[in-house]
Amino acid sequence: MLLKRFKKDIKKYFGFSIVSAKAQLKSEVANSYLNWLWWVLDPICFMLIYTFIFGYVFKAKEPYFPVFIFIGLSMWDFFNRMINQSVRIVKTNKPIVSKVYLPKYILVLTKIWVNSFKMMISFGIVILMMIFYRVPLTFKVIYTIPTLLLLLLFTFACSIWLLHYGVFVEDLSNVVMIALRMLFYLTGIFYNVGTRIPAPYGEFLLKYNPMAFFLECMRNALLYGKIPHRKLMLAWFLVSIVLTVLGIRKIYKNENSYVKVI
Repeated sequence: MLLKRFKKDIKKYFGFSIVSAKAQLKSEVANSYLNWLWWVLDPICFMLIYTFIFGYVFKAKEPYFPVFIFIGLSMWDFFNRMINQSVRIVKTNKPIVSKVYLPKYILVLTKIWVNSFKMMISFGIVILMMIFYRVPLTFKVIYTIPTLLLLLLFTFACSIWLLHYGVFVEDLSNVVMIALRMLFYLTGIFYNVGTRIPAPYGEFLLKYNPMAFFLECMRNALLYGKIPHRKLMLAWFLVSIVLTVLGIRKIYKNENSYVKVI
């Protein structure tokens, strides 16, 4: 029953999510002189800052360090935006939610398209940087595809749960903001979790911090020609599926009460 309804709603509202995402992207740059260039300049500026601080001041020794950082920033920025936006996504879209029926997770799906587009621009820059730094490619680069899909699925799963509780818990956005700050430093954006954090804590973080693991998988596939931990990828895939199913079920069960609260 749940799967049947979900498939029906996705088929019906998928086009809406794409059109809505395009409209949001256009509105973001409508009054800007540099338009879409900000989506390029923003991560590049952060990459340069972190490269200088950790590459030259703290003497980080990771190979291809600027590319290493940019991969981390690109994936983290996607996750960070999604989590922050999902907490208040129903309240932000009150004019739509209060007048037209829409499965509320479609709002999250729209944000997935918006932020995925920005992440793909960043990964276009990653490719250019890899060419510049002459990073050798191996067949392991194919693992970038399941890694990205896993990131999307896990982020979607987390986002729909935050969508639900964000309606009822007013202070949740503040809690999430603090949690994301802590997670940022535990994810290895500008350092290698596996080598910089002493055992067994580094291994623990790579196993139980999904973002640290996803970054490790992507860097191994793109920069170091290593095969990611496939059993752990499967484990996080199953966790994401379970969270998604339970989250969608929770939304279907409670979405009629959202309008009354907001």
